[in-house]
Amino acid sequence: MHIHIGRDMYDNPVKITGAKRLTLTNILKESSRNKGIDMIGVIDSQAPAVQQEIKRLIEAGEAYELADGGIRFEKVTLLLGSEIEVYDEYCKGPIHVLCYFPTLDKMEYFSEWLTTKMKNITLSSQRYYGTAKALQYKVKELEGIFIPAHVFTPFKSLYGKGVQSSLHEIFDPDLIDGIELGLSSDTQMADQINELHDYTFVSNSDAHSLAKIAREYQEINMKEPSFKEFYWSLHHVNDRGIRRNFGMNPQLGKYHTTVCSNCLEPLTPESTVCRNCGSKKIIKGVFDRIQELKNTTGRLEKRPLYLYQVPLEYLPSLGQKTFEKLLNHFDTEMNVIHYATFEELQKVVPKKLADSIIQLREGKLTIKAGGGGKYGSIRSS
Repeated sequence: MHIHIGRDMYDNPVKITGAKRLTLTNILKESSRNKGIDMIGVIDSQAPAVQQEIKRLIEAGEAYELADGGIRFEKVTLLLGSEIEVYDEYCKGPIHVLCYFPTLDKMEYFSEWLTTKMKNITLSSQRYYGTAKALQYKVKELEGIFIPAHVFTPFKSLYGKGVQSSLHEIFDPDLIDGIELGLSSDTQMADQINELHDYTFVSNSDAHSLAKIAREYQEINMKEPSFKEFYWSLHHVNDRGIRRNFGMNPQLGKYHTTVCSNCLEPLTPESTVCRNCGSKKIIKGVFDRIQELKNTTGRLEKRPLYLYQVPLEYLPSLGQKTFEKLLNHFDTEMNVIHYATFEELQKVVPKKLADSIIQLREGKLTIKAGGGGKYGSIRSS
């Protein structure tokens, strides 16, 4: 069975995104009905409000807990996750990590423990007061999964901010279940670092709106979308494993290139002053940071393919009505991005837009690389 998995963030109750709030229920509906993915991790599941919403769905008969872990809603399985900020005495800067748990009971237990280590568990990515290793031990005590998040971004990440050169400086390497690449890197870039060769790469990314769900995900060989099967996939148990990673071209990420923080002028990694505006605030890009860390080259042969994709919302000529028309005809955005033929597309949308979708699929796009918190952009060739 091939499973698509992504991860998402739940908005706090006062934040509105577009026409629909990014609530847990809306996330599950969007994932199940429109995106065509089978499993999604929501990384604010430690928040009592999220847990109450899950319980209401279960009580209403709209969701149920799986025997092997995870919450089933329609066609999608929810992985209960928490993104946590670690900044202990061994860290050179704050680091974000992902913790996933098999059951609601274990997540609730974890939440109770977090209240003694955190000021406000109701908000995403809150500072945890304790060591990274102590957090790893607690996650494993509760049979959870531990994954360092977006490991190369210049802020709040393992290599971007947290360590001088090695994950051994702060983590127990044996208690890491996978490595999340983040938007500005891919498999080939990350495999230039030897110590990452033993870990499975996951290509997830925070989705701060419903439209951005599944802009990055992976296709996984497993029997069913459950927590246990996902854990087995990360560790290659009984032929489980990542089949293919899907993600944006790293140049489209927000932090791919080194730029001036003030004016976003592209700079070399050695720059100390912006040649354009004179600012001394330089944000080092993921590409340049990996060049500093690399101690080997290329992609490991055992790695699954990393396929570039661009969400339809990146096409400037695609409006909401046309997007809905495509969904109505092809069922999911993944079908439009990867499978619909030019002839099939042309029956639904104008030829120029059909051309753009095929160019998007084939990577025939001119890209202006992103940096300093600004996404890269595309233009049809």
